[in-house]
Amino acid sequence: MRLSELQNKDVVSVSDGKKIGNIIDISLDSNGNTTGLIVEKYKFIISMFSNKEIIIKWNQIEKIGEDVILVNIAY
Repeated sequence: MRLSELQNKDVVSVSDGKKIGNIIDISLDSNGNTTGLIVEKYKFIISMFSNKEIIIKWNQIEKIGEDVILVNIAY
């Protein structure tokens, strides 16, 4: 699967069903292996004191579907 295909999917929390945001990049380790997804937070989740991006580790991804990526994180 290509990054451009992942970027078209919404990232949704399995705990509450809310949209977290959209993928803007991937995180790599020093060997070039994918370690996670960098997500731009949905505009309603962004507060004045929080970062606009969140890193979702690869092991936090529950399911990659046709339209959404389900993740298990606390945000």
